[in-house]
Amino acid sequence: MAAKAKKQADADLDEADDDAPAKGKGKRKLPVKLIGMAAGGVLLLGGLGYGGYMFMAKPAHHAPKKQAGKPAVFVDLPDVLVNLSNSGADRTQYLKVKVTLELPNQSLVDKIKPLMPRVLDVFQTYLRELRPTDLDGSAGLYRMKEALTRRVNAVVAPSHITAVLFKEIVVQ
Repeated sequence: MAAKAKKQADADLDEADDDAPAKGKGKRKLPVKLIGMAAGGVLLLGGLGYGGYMFMAKPAHHAPKKQAGKPAVFVDLPDVLVNLSNSGADRTQYLKVKVTLELPNQSLVDKIKPLMPRVLDVFQTYLRELRPTDLDGSAGLYRMKEALTRRVNAVVAPSHITAVLFKEIVVQ
């Protein structure tokens, strides 16, 4: 009986060795299946998310166009000619500026016209303090434009101008 049991145990071990590669293949297939299912799930969720986005967000060509607002109104100011601050330089430099004020509507023109002497005074006092180096490059002109807009808005308050626009700038 002992011999019979030993033969049976040896046979069971041989069968176990034959099943071992099959079990190993089964372990390899399981992660591949999981990866495939996970990738399918991610694609499904991505497709649903994109579909939801397209459903909720209206394309730009279907959006109604807004009515154009009232066109801006422009008021020309007289030319301003000032000498620049030269801090010890031998020659005096001049700045000539042609400016236009941009207003949001026509009704402000009547409110601003009586204040033009103050607006020109603000321009003169600010521009006379500038040095030639303050006007270098587009950044210098942008700073000058913003400063003039702030000063004009302070003079014409509670009214409000949109911008100061330069028609011509000459430094000589």
